[in-house]
This record gives sequence, structure tokens and C-alpha cells, in this order.
Amino acid sequence: MSGLGQATEHTYDIVGVGFGPSNIALAIAIDEHNRTAPSSRQITAVFLEQQDTFGWHRGMLIDDATMQISFLKDLVTFRNPTSDFSFVSYLHQQRRLADFTNHQILFPTRVEFHSYLEWCATRLADRVDYGQRVARIRPSPGEFDASTLEVVAESAAAGVTTSWRARNVVLATGLRPFLPEVAVRSDRVWHSEELMHRVTRFASDVVASFLVVGAGQSAAETLEYLHRRFPNAQVGSVFAKYGFTPADDTPFVNGIFDPDTVNTFFNSPPEVKDMLVAYHRNTNYSVVDAELINELYRRRYQEKVRHAERLHFLNMSRVTHVCPTADHVAVTVEHLPTRTVRELTVDALVYATGYRPVDPAEFLGPLAEACKRDAENRLEVDLNYRVLTSGGLTCGIYLQGPTEYSHGLSATLLSNTAVRAGRILAAIAQDESDDR
Repeated sequence: MSGLGQATEHTYDIVGVGFGPSNIALAIAIDEHNRTAPSSRQITAVFLEQQDTFGWHRGMLIDDATMQISFLKDLVTFRNPTSDFSFVSYLHQQRRLADFTNHQILFPTRVEFHSYLEWCATRLADRVDYGQRVARIRPSPGEFDASTLEVVAESAAAGVTTSWRARNVVLATGLRPFLPEVAVRSDRVWHSEELMHRVTRFASDVVASFLVVGAGQSAAETLEYLHRRFPNAQVGSVFAKYGFTPADDTPFVNGIFDPDTVNTFFNSPPEVKDMLVAYHRNTNYSVVDAELINELYRRRYQEKVRHAERLHFLNMSRVTHVCPTADHVAVTVEHLPTRTVRELTVDALVYATGYRPVDPAEFLGPLAEACKRDAENRLEVDLNYRVLTSGGLTCGIYLQGPTEYSHGLSATLLSNTAVRAGRILAAIAQDESDDR
């Protein structure tokens, strides 16, 4: 912990909650703004991150798994192509630019992209306090008539509570792993986000069986990895679909993630927004890269040819009961068309069942009462991702992530991260300039 927030008498222009890709992109935008802005227009900021060090989906850093977006959709390029925080600059600094170019790919491995993100985070280490779990955000001072907010965080390591005062708070708290109600967490039942941390307990030459639940990219990657790493194990996949659905990453449809499309989406009628999200959910939700689908099918077919099947697909099925013990997991699987039930015993059950955005109300507490909501009881935000407020609350509350309903499918993805960060900073910088 760097101790950036020890003095509550200082008021920051921005306190960022979370230091994943979205708020790292914002920190970069602030850094670049301050390089050229006069002292009177400098933006002061601090970021609070509950992890002890930077980490982004470390549990899914499978060797050879690639990103689903181009390296050009890094933290800066779409906002500032000349930035020294770009993925290309990272490659140059690592002396791999020529090698990457010769590789002739658009999609780096997830391991390499994580290294890029870590490189950016390290360069901004003086702007972030790690090990700080934000407990609440409250007006400072007064009841809903404040121009500043107080962000209260707890440090598990030091056992102390610290407050930061801000004119604007930017919430980028990421996504939370989703588990169905039937799931019972244990050492043998876990979400795919823990994959690389959990499999180390299993010896690759003796483990008997795994079962993976889910039909999306994470499920398919988990299935492929377990089948490859444990050459003697039976590996099964349970999902409600008939088969894995390929992701639509064709050029015309990919335009749904373009920055200009965000503006169009935001200004569309509610029924049009719902229609567009429904039409194009297959760009991101419960879909799998076509190459990976073909690889899994190839493996299963070759196993059939050799009469040595160990990759199994329980399609049109669902898990209805889970009972973990110290030695195994008893799993009940229902085949939906026939309602027949199978009782399975596996060494580990992995839920690759996706993520859900963290509800900002968890941090806002009573402040949420001053935030306007739409007809569906969702927070109302403007085009610049600022929550609309009432009751004299004039400070800024910005959301990075849980705004798919207002800004479109790119809200929770990396595609628009750079431009979104720039838009938020521009709005805050303009407000601060007007106040000064």
C-alpha cells in the first residue's frame, strides 16, 4: 500500500474504485492530459484496488488461449494512437515488436495481454493504493447536498479504515463470477475463474474425471485445457444447448462495438436498444470461437476412431444436484428432452457459467436514493457515463461497466475501454475547468 489516502483533508478530482483495465485506461488518460495541461487544469486522482497487486482473470490465463479482440483495442489506441502506453509500445519496450509482426496475428494470447496490462499498471503504481476494499461512499459533508464525496476503504493487511475525499468517483468494479443456486462451493467445486489456481492440486497422471458446466468461451477453453493437461482423465461438458454456438465476429456485426455505435445506441428508443442487444448477443454471450469448436469436435471424433473416448458432451442437459465430499463430487444431471437422470461421480466440478456486473448500489448505500432510475429501476446515466442525480448532489458518480442497457454491448468489454475513459475524463476536466 502506497499510503496515498492517508490525508483526508485533500480533495481529489477523481477517486477511482477498482484498478482493472477500465480504470487503468482512465489513469493513462489522466497521465497524458496532465503532461500538457497547465497547472491550473491538472487533474488529481487516486485509485483504490482491493487486490494486493494487479491481476486480471489470472485463473483463466491458459497457455495458448487468445484474446477475442484485436491488439489495437488496447487501453489507449482508439483514443490516442500515438500513446506510449499502447500495446505496440509495450512490444517495442519488450523487444518483441518484430517477432509479433512476423507472427502475423491480430489476437495476442491472454497471457501476453495480461503482461501488457501489468506493464501499464506498474508504470502507474504511484496512482493506486492496493489492498483497499471500498466499504462505502457517502456525502461529504451533509445529506445529498454535497459537491464532494467521501470514499471509505478498509485495509485487510493493516486493519485500518481510511477515507478519501473526491469531487468525482469512478466505479470500475468489474464483473462477479456467477454460480447457479444448485452449486455448492468446495475444494472440488469452483468457478472457472479459479481454474489455474485449483488444478494444481490434481496430479495429471492419476486424476480420474472432470465435469464442466457451461456453453460459452470459458467453458470450451476449460474443457480443452483439462482434456489436454490430464491425458488419462474423463472430461465431460454439460450444457442446455444442442451444441456449442459459434461467436459472430464477422466484420459488419463487429461494428456494434465501434465508438460511434455507442452514441447511436445511447440515443435510440428503449425498444430499439432491447432489439439490438437481443439480435447481437451471439457476439459475446454463451458463444465460442469457431476454431475452438472445431478442435474439440476433432478430438472427440479421433477418440471415437481409436475406441478410446474420454471427451464427453452431455448436451440438452442441466445439473440439478451437487454433493461434494472430501474425495469426490456426486452430480445429478437431467437430460431435458427425456427428463431422464444420470448420477455421476467426478473428481472436480467446474462452473464456467459467466459473470454478472457488480451492482453500484453496494457501494453507494443511502447515496443510491439520490440517483435517478429509469422505468426498469436501472441507474440513469448520461452519454458520458455519469449517473444522473437529484436532491442537491452535485458531485460526479461515473460507471465503467454496468451500462449495457444504456451504452450497448461494449459496456462490459475491452472494445471501447480507451474511448470511454477519454470521454469520462473530458467530462470531468470540463466540469473542473468551469468550477475553477
